[in-house]
Amino acid sequence: MVSGKATFEHGERYDRPVFSAVIRPHRSLGPQGFRIVMILLCVTSIIASLPFVVMGFWPIAGFFGLDFLGLYLAFRINYRQGQSFEILELTPIRLLLQKVSHRGEVQEWRFNPLWTRLDREVDDEFGLQELTLTSRGQHVIVARDLSPPERESLADAFGRALSEVKRGY
Repeated sequence: MVSGKATFEHGERYDRPVFSAVIRPHRSLGPQGFRIVMILLCVTSIIASLPFVVMGFWPIAGFFGLDFLGLYLAFRINYRQGQSFEILELTPIRLLLQKVSHRGEVQEWRFNPLWTRLDREVDDEFGLQELTLTSRGQHVIVARDLSPPERESLADAFGRALSEVKRGY
C-alpha cells in the first residue's frame, strides 16, 4: 500500500500544471455598450430618414434600416466568434494546446516539452506578431487573437515555464 501511494504522489507531481492559460479574443465593447450603440444608431437612423419620408422619398428610410440591420448582424457575428478560446497547459511531461472554435469544434495538440520550442516573429515597428510552438517538424500558431503586448507577456511567462521544465522543474 505505501509504495502504491508513493507512486501515486510521484505521478501526481508530473501531472500538476507548471503553466496554464486560457486565451480569449479581446472584445472592447461589452453587452451594455452594444445596446447603447445600437439604440443610438437606431434613433439616428430614424431622425435622419424622417426628412426623406416627409418629402415623399420613403424608400430611402428602408436603406437606413438596412444599414442598421447590417451593423447589427456584423456585431452579432463578431461576438459569436469571440466565444472561441485556446487552452495552453504545460506539465513536466506534456504540453497540451487546445483550440476551441465558436462552434465548439476542438483541435488538440500534445507535445513533449523537452522537444518543443516557442518561436517568436517580431516586427521592429509593431512588436511580437506571431508565436509558434515547434516540435519535431510540427508548427502550431498560438495566441493569434492577442495584441502584440499581450502576446509578449504570454511568451515571456510561458518561455520561463518551458525553460524550468527543460531544466528539470
